[in-house]
Amino acid sequence: MKQWFAVIGDPIAQSLSPCMHDEWLKENGLDASYVPIRVPRGTAADGISSLRLLGCSGWNVTVPHKSDVMPHLDRIDGQAARMGAVNTVIREADGTLTGANTDGSGFVRALEEVYGPNRKNDEILLIGAGGAAKGIAFALEENGYGHMTVTNRTRERAELLSSRLDRSAVLTIEEAEEQLGRFGIVIQTTTVGMSYSEAGVPLCLDSLEPGTAVIDIIYNPLETEFLKRARARGAETTNGVGMFVHQGALAFERWTGIRPDTAGMIRRLTQQLEEDHVNE
Repeated sequence: MKQWFAVIGDPIAQSLSPCMHDEWLKENGLDASYVPIRVPRGTAADGISSLRLLGCSGWNVTVPHKSDVMPHLDRIDGQAARMGAVNTVIREADGTLTGANTDGSGFVRALEEVYGPNRKNDEILLIGAGGAAKGIAFALEENGYGHMTVTNRTRERAELLSSRLDRSAVLTIEEAEEQLGRFGIVIQTTTVGMSYSEAGVPLCLDSLEPGTAVIDIIYNPLETEFLKRARARGAETTNGVGMFVHQGALAFERWTGIRPDTAGMIRRLTQQLEEDHVNE
């Protein structure tokens, strides 16, 4: 039977995953397809049941289902269990379903692709304490990165994430703004600045030091207002395309055993997003 893969979420029409995975399937000569499927909020159980029945070979999971799918899978990988979120489901040879999360590992691959592996001793400021921040924080810790400080509009959420890390601290947004100069890596994980979401920046960058690595995991737009302001202060800025591609590549590898071309895909998606912006 022909293999097919999917991404589920609500909404789902905006997802670039089908474009990315279809291209990788084609490049690697695989007779398979990848489709977006809208699974309405609150219906994750029905969605998983349908995908099982229809023989889907594996699928990605995006908002709002990353936690909701977990009780309906047969096994959860370690990092996904720690995060409390699944973004990739693998159908094993025996038909059972394994939930994994490639977000954090994808971020680390993207980070080291741009900055190399030599910034592990830098002080890290993590802006946000949601699902994406959790995955990134745990993956950084597992890969030997140093002390992390979490800041978030809701301090309680920041404290909850910090309590699950070995070497971390919490700052209010105001404290983080004042102490920004001591961080070598600043990672923005909130939706502030995303197209069709909240405009603006999550915190003031007046104290940012030149040469700081500033990463915004948003990829649409390619350069958020946060990155523009950071670049103007001499920071080395990176958008979220690399993380998006690398987390997808890790899922593709789990499904097919093939490591796809990530460098070419980053160039392709960047060009597509640039063209889309020009044509808006």
